[in-house]
Amino acid sequence: MYARWIGAAFTLCASSWVMQAPAQTEVRGTDAPREDGRARAAQFMNELMLGKAPVGTPFTLTNQHGKRVSLGDFRGKVVLLYFGYTFCPDVCPTDLLAIAQTLKSLGKSADQVQPIFVTLDPARDTRELLRNYAAAFHPRIVALTGSEAEIRRIATAYKVYYEKITPPDSKTYFINHAAYTFLLDRQGKYVLFFPPGTTPTRMTAMVRDELAVK
Repeated sequence: MYARWIGAAFTLCASSWVMQAPAQTEVRGTDAPREDGRARAAQFMNELMLGKAPVGTPFTLTNQHGKRVSLGDFRGKVVLLYFGYTFCPDVCPTDLLAIAQTLKSLGKSADQVQPIFVTLDPARDTRELLRNYAAAFHPRIVALTGSEAEIRRIATAYKVYYEKITPPDSKTYFINHAAYTFLLDRQGKYVLFFPPGTTPTRMTAMVRDELAVK
């Protein structure tokens, strides 16, 4: 099946004051990292919108119960895949709630859909945190973590740009990231992405369309 897409906007998951602050990364005192990040984010956005670059990859990560889980384990189900982190102040909770509401709207058909949450912050998102976070939205959400290298490889394959941002005079960091929900077919292949803020009504309609595909 060819990749389909719907109109989207690039949204970074961070509180507004973080976005307005002069962002700092590990390389402080230069704008180069930020400029490189913006260029990379724009590249990923273009690749998703134009549909001319492959999106997605098989992967194996560790779930919230400590078990290694592969994308292939969900073959036969339509997948809703989301990248975020548990310390996200706004966008991630909103989108995960939309996924949960979509599952509710699907009724019995929800059994054919697997929601997956992949953390972009494996250093802080412990299995316990992921277990409690996922359960707060829906009991069927599988939350996955792995090494920094594993996460970077998978996020890059799905065109998800992210970076750590440390506000001035702060001892903690946030993660700016593209907040997309990916729809994968029953073979784990990329179908389309939902932009941040997509309503459960819209998401439900598109998932139903995919469930009807034989």
